[in-house]
Amino acid sequence: MSIIPQNEINEHTITSVRTVFNDTKSLDGISVATKNGDGVTDNGDKHSVILEQGLPDPEKHPFDDSPDGGYGWLIVLGAFMVQITSFGVATSWGVMQDYYDQNTFKDLPNGLLQLSFVGTLCSVFTNCMGPIAQILASIFGVRVVMITGVLFVVVGLEMAGFASQIWHLYLTQGILFGTGASLIYVTIMGIAPQYFTRRRGVALGMISSGSGIGGIVIPFIMTAVNTKLGPGWTYRVLGFFCLFCGIIAITFVKERVPGPKGTKKLSDIIKLDVLKDLNYILWCLGSVLMLMGYFIPFYYLPSYATHLGLTATNGSALVAVGSALNSVGRIIAGILADRIGPINVNIIFITMGGLSTLLIWRFAYTYGSLMAYSVVFGFFCGSYFALLSPITAYILGPEKFRSGLSLLLIFNVISVFGPNISSAIEESVDAEPLFTYKMFSGVCYILGGVILFGMKMRINRNIFAKL
Repeated sequence: MSIIPQNEINEHTITSVRTVFNDTKSLDGISVATKNGDGVTDNGDKHSVILEQGLPDPEKHPFDDSPDGGYGWLIVLGAFMVQITSFGVATSWGVMQDYYDQNTFKDLPNGLLQLSFVGTLCSVFTNCMGPIAQILASIFGVRVVMITGVLFVVVGLEMAGFASQIWHLYLTQGILFGTGASLIYVTIMGIAPQYFTRRRGVALGMISSGSGIGGIVIPFIMTAVNTKLGPGWTYRVLGFFCLFCGIIAITFVKERVPGPKGTKKLSDIIKLDVLKDLNYILWCLGSVLMLMGYFIPFYYLPSYATHLGLTATNGSALVAVGSALNSVGRIIAGILADRIGPINVNIIFITMGGLSTLLIWRFAYTYGSLMAYSVVFGFFCGSYFALLSPITAYILGPEKFRSGLSLLLIFNVISVFGPNISSAIEESVDAEPLFTYKMFSGVCYILGGVILFGMKMRINRNIFAKL
């Protein structure tokens, strides 16, 4: 699962958000208070954004004299490699899960359910270790944290190659790899924006495409090596591949604006008063529900393809195409958000993702129809990851943005149990094989979209308002 790290939630991010908020023409329903020579003004509107004097001034912010490129492109390269390492491997777990279910653990009762917790643990640790990464970076520096994270990733994958029990995979790919992926991703993604101003969106877009590239390449590596050499060598090959990518990232990582040294507290990162905002609660609830269905197609399409009598290569191709269109969809979602508003775009994309699951995957019994589903769902399913930052800023304002985004990412941990819940239901009902996965994923998307539409109407009752 690709995710915005907690240490991007900083004063530099606030400046970018503040720039967006200053464009009052693009924010229907929000009135922005601006700083003038006498201080801060506010027109008293309910949704006004008060730019407090404690926030950095764009005219004096240290990023404003950034090279807008230069050495930053090497940071982009390193972060791109980290995306491949972290989320390319994580989203391709469905290929290994299908192999283990069909071979190594085929006689194990509830084997698929037990295997699904490998992906769950990986997602949990990838999401939850962000604050720890910030604390470690403030004490030891970013390069030490990067080296530690790469070691965790490589050791986790190499040790997974020796797994003979499912719980071995829990410890290796789930905990060790997930922790390492979080450390390197959170750390380098907090550095990349320091080198860009006007081109920051382009740079971050190039970085985020790494998860899609990894999702295209890694499933085919997994399938080819699994077939010829077995899962042990698959993990060893992936370990050395991630080591290569990690060395590139470590080589180039360098802070342009060094952060303050010293130990941070979790209370400095997360403030719970944002939970008093009902719109924010609806935003979190709708997002978590939607995300409960997000990983199911990526995890179970290979298993469904095998059930239909297709080859393992066909299953890998479905995941790869979905990952490729996922990257394209995120970019398009960002472009459309500038035109019709991020909340509107997110609702449309989520609804289309749910409908594609209920209307295409539900009735897909051939390779062609499954490929069509991978294309449509892949394109629409990932808008949340492109838009969670501007939507959170829109709802809470820049003064509460950091806490709100940190808390939202922690809430995301709930959603990673979606595959496990659907697996438990699948095991307990008498229905067409994998029918539960289709319905669970589609319904989660639709319910998430309905809740977010309710949030939109609370903010502005004009259904066509740009939000």
